[in-house]
Amino acid sequence: MTAMVVAAVSIVVSCAVNPVTGRKQIMLMSEAQEIALGISYDPQVLSTFGLYESPELQTFVQSRGTEMGKISHRPNLEYHVKVVDSPVVNAFAVPGGYIYLTRGILAQLNNEAELMGVLGHEMGHIAARHSVSQQTKQQLGTLLLIGGMIASEKFASYAQYALQGMELLFLSFSREDERQADELGCEYASRMGFDATRMADFFNVLNKMNMAHSEGGVPTFLSTHPDPGDRYNAVLKSSKKWQDSLGLPSYKVNRDSYLQLIDGIIYGEDPKQGYTVSNIFYHPELKIRFSFPSGWTLTNAPTQVTIQPSDGKALMLLSLAKEKTLQAAADSTLAAYGLQLQQMEKKTVNGMPAIITLSKQQNQDQSTGAVSTNVVLSYFIENNSSIYALMGVASEADFPAYSTTMEASMKTFDRLTDPARLNVKPRRVYVKKAPRAGTLANTLTYFGMKQDMMDELALLNDMALNDQVSAGKLIKIVSE
Repeated sequence: MTAMVVAAVSIVVSCAVNPVTGRKQIMLMSEAQEIALGISYDPQVLSTFGLYESPELQTFVQSRGTEMGKISHRPNLEYHVKVVDSPVVNAFAVPGGYIYLTRGILAQLNNEAELMGVLGHEMGHIAARHSVSQQTKQQLGTLLLIGGMIASEKFASYAQYALQGMELLFLSFSREDERQADELGCEYASRMGFDATRMADFFNVLNKMNMAHSEGGVPTFLSTHPDPGDRYNAVLKSSKKWQDSLGLPSYKVNRDSYLQLIDGIIYGEDPKQGYTVSNIFYHPELKIRFSFPSGWTLTNAPTQVTIQPSDGKALMLLSLAKEKTLQAAADSTLAAYGLQLQQMEKKTVNGMPAIITLSKQQNQDQSTGAVSTNVVLSYFIENNSSIYALMGVASEADFPAYSTTMEASMKTFDRLTDPARLNVKPRRVYVKKAPRAGTLANTLTYFGMKQDMMDELALLNDMALNDQVSAGKLIKIVSE
C-alpha cells in the first residue's frame, strides 16, 4: 500500500512511446515506476494466493517466460512468471513484467502450444503497457475493488482491507486491448516455433465452460479478459498470418510432454485451504470448523471467508487478525472499519476466550449524500495463539432479522479434531494411457470415472465423449 501511495502521489503526466505501436500516448508512470510497482505487488500476490508447491512447474514457466521475453517488444525487461495456488482458471499480468498463471489454468490446458499462447497474451499486455494504461485511467478516475470479493456495494467497506493495495490487479481490459494481446500472443508463440492456432482452441473451451463469473472470490479469465468479438476466428487468422510469414517447416504442439508435466497437479479446491460439507466449513490447516446458515452461500477466498444470504441484505466474514491479543484485535478491527462501539463483553466460545462487540457504522452515499447505518456483530476468538474475527453485518433496519441467525453460526466456531476431516486429500489431475482404442467415454469409464464427471472431464481433455481415443493416447482423469 505504501509503495502504491508513493507512486500515486509522485507520478508526473507525460507522453511515452508505446513499445508495440510506436505511437505516443499519455502515461502517468515511467518504466522505472512501472517496475517498482510490480516489485511492490509481487509479495502481495504471493501472500494472497500462495505459490504453488511444484519447483518443476515453477522452473518450467519461468524458463519459457524468459525465452519469450527476449523476442517480445520489450526484450530488456526482466519477466517473472509464477504459478499461484488457485483453482480458478485465470492468468493475469501486472506492470513491470510480472505474470501469474493459476494452477487451475495449467490443469485446463492440454498442450504447451496453448500455454505459450496464454503466456504470450499476458506478455502482450505488459509489452503494450495495457496494465499501465489501465492504471492511468483509474488514477484519473476512481479505483475499483476486486470483483467478487464483496457481497454488494452496500457492504463495500467490508472488503478485506488488507487487499486494498491490490484492487487494480483484476481490472477488465478493453476489447481493443484484448484484441491486441491476442495478436501479440499469436506473434510471440509463433516466433518461438509453437502452433498458435491452439490458443484459439483454448478460448473455445473457456467459452464452453461459460466461466465469465467469479469463483472463490477471484475473477476468471473471461471476466478479466473480455471477448473482443469472434476471438476464435481472429486468433486463427492471426496465427496463420504469422505461420505464413515465418515459413517454418512445422510448429510445435508438445501435447504429451506438457501433460506429463502437469501429471498430479491439484484440481479444484484444495481441502487443506478449507472446504464445506453440509453447511459446515472445515479448515484442516488452521484446525477450525463452524456451521453457517442453511441457504447462505460461502465463498472461501484466500484471505477471508465470506457468507451471504441470497437477498444480499446481510454479510458474514471470517478472517485472521494480525494482532496477538483479543483486545488489540478488537480495537484494530473497529478502527479499520470505522466502527462506533456500542457494547463489548468477554466470554468463552467452546472453551476458547473471546470478546464480543456490537458496533455501528455510518455510511454516506457519494452521489446522493444520504447517510445510512450498518450494525456489526463481531466475535473475536483466540485459538492456538491465533485470533479469529467473525463479523456479521446488516443495515440497521435489517439487522434484527439476521442477528440471531448470524450469532448462532458464530457460536459454533470450534477446534477441528476429527481425523477424518483433518486428513481429506485433494483431487488431482492424473495422466493415463488409454489401454485400447475406443471412445473417450469408454476410456474414462475404464479408469473408474463417475458418470456425473463425464462432461467435466470431456472439457478438461478438450474432447467430446464420443471422440475416438487411440490405444496409448494420453488423457486426463481426476481422482484423489
